[in-house]
Amino acid sequence: MMERLDPRLDSWKLALERLRSAHPADFAEAGRLVAEIARTSTDTMLRQAAEQALPVLRQAVDNSDHGVTVAAQRRLGVVLDVVHGLTAPRFGRRNAMPKKLSSEDRARQMLGLPLAGQLTCEDINRAYRRAAKGMHPDHGGSTQAFIDLAAARDVLIHPGAHKDA
Repeated sequence: MMERLDPRLDSWKLALERLRSAHPADFAEAGRLVAEIARTSTDTMLRQAAEQALPVLRQAVDNSDHGVTVAAQRRLGVVLDVVHGLTAPRFGRRNAMPKKLSSEDRARQMLGLPLAGQLTCEDINRAYRRAAKGMHPDHGGSTQAFIDLAAARDVLIHPGAHKDA
């Protein structure tokens, strides 16, 4: 049996599932947990998902705007999806590397969009605007995260123009 990379994954998973299903959502607690994950996780994908979720979760703490709370729930779901992927049992060849995500799948994850299903330009732009509010450098986000977000939108709007990396 292969050992997990990070022993905290199971406790994070339980806490994220509890926070995701709580009504009303405790975005302050979710923000603290996601900040801990962003600071201490050894997995790059999990750290990135947590860093991208933080601005939206912080924005949702004292905000009653339905769009902000929906975006925060979606971002919390993306972090939970990454944790589920890291804790799921692996079948097949031992030590086989997991399949790399396509550039479109990475872009969908970055924008908090589902991995399956058709998207319209309006869906993509709406998700981009929602994510950009919290990631813009003028609102506490990093310049690189904002550039990556714009690139993700471009990949989804013009899928034939970008090759998988």
